[in-house]
Amino acid sequence: MTMLALHRRGGETYPAREFEDVYDRLGQLMNAALGESVEDGRMGAWMPMADISETEDSYVVEIDVPGASKNQIDVQLSERELIVTGEIDEQERERRHRKMRRTGRFELRAMLPGDVDADRVDAHLCDGVLTITIPKAAAAKPRHIEVSV
Repeated sequence: MTMLALHRRGGETYPAREFEDVYDRLGQLMNAALGESVEDGRMGAWMPMADISETEDSYVVEIDVPGASKNQIDVQLSERELIVTGEIDEQERERRHRKMRRTGRFELRAMLPGDVDADRVDAHLCDGVLTITIPKAAAAKPRHIEVSV
């Protein structure tokens, strides 16, 4: 049986990182099985960490893209599907000791739970976090109905 290499820092083990590595390897295997092309020795695009939340008026998507500039990110909304793609360039270092941050092509796809107003979407990049605010369509907003006697 093959053991996974443990990632340790200061004597502590990070099992979440182990699962992330296994997930990446399975994704690469699936991409290879489905015939996706290999670019620069890497398989396909990776998916950045993201949170999707809902307010009364909108859906808010926060995506971690450290090191990306606004012209390296493309945001598209097709009906209820949000598609965020881009590429984070790897910075060349004279003597790299460890590489843990992801670089290269990334893609995030998310289906929003309700109808949206695509004309009023706002995307803002600050401190490595892309925040996309997608207003709900008027028909999707909850409506208070008075009960009469």
